[in-house]
Amino acid sequence: MVEYTGASQWYNACLTIAAGWLKTGGRVSYSAYAWPSENVRSQLNLLGLRAEELEKEDKLRIWDWYTATLGHKSKERLSVDSLKVADLSILFSREVMAGHPTLGRQPYGPDWLRIADNGSTLARFNDEKAWVEFRLTRDIPSASSTKSTAIVAFIKGLHSSWAYEQLEAAVDGIIDFKLEEAEEGTINLMRLRSMRNVGFDSRWHRLRVSENFEVTLEK
Repeated sequence: MVEYTGASQWYNACLTIAAGWLKTGGRVSYSAYAWPSENVRSQLNLLGLRAEELEKEDKLRIWDWYTATLGHKSKERLSVDSLKVADLSILFSREVMAGHPTLGRQPYGPDWLRIADNGSTLARFNDEKAWVEFRLTRDIPSASSTKSTAIVAFIKGLHSSWAYEQLEAAVDGIIDFKLEEAEEGTINLMRLRSMRNVGFDSRWHRLRVSENFEVTLEK
């Protein structure tokens, strides 16, 4: 689980993570809440990939959640038309747990990284208990059942303390991203706040953003 401030480098960082996973031979499912799917492809291409070819090979799946937030119907092959959790629960069972039969897609497995770049979006279309329960009973447990790796991000300070406590208790790790004011200007930071059953460095680390928007740790 990622908690990030709106001005942080999370969006560039999550695409950097996705690109790195793909370059090592893994597969990525990217749920684009924050921006159009075409922007995701463009950014991945800047990071040295050929997104369209990876999609054809089913090594990359870009899910369009963004268009539904505007009240329009998506033209993308993979999309979500309703952001109501009752509809999403049905979609989730079909797409995540069983693959996509009509497109001949296989279920997720250990080589898959699944990223949701802004899970807070559901709060705009559902009451808090409903969308938190969806994450707790459908989304988060699916990582274990499909043996895949899932990263879901939420905007920091937007929801109630109850929502954050419920979500934080259900995940294996929590990562923070923020932008901080300093004497020399603003600095981008990230840290591993907690991880289960592994050792980790919990200190804040500065981030470096390259010209192609790749995000790396400053050395």
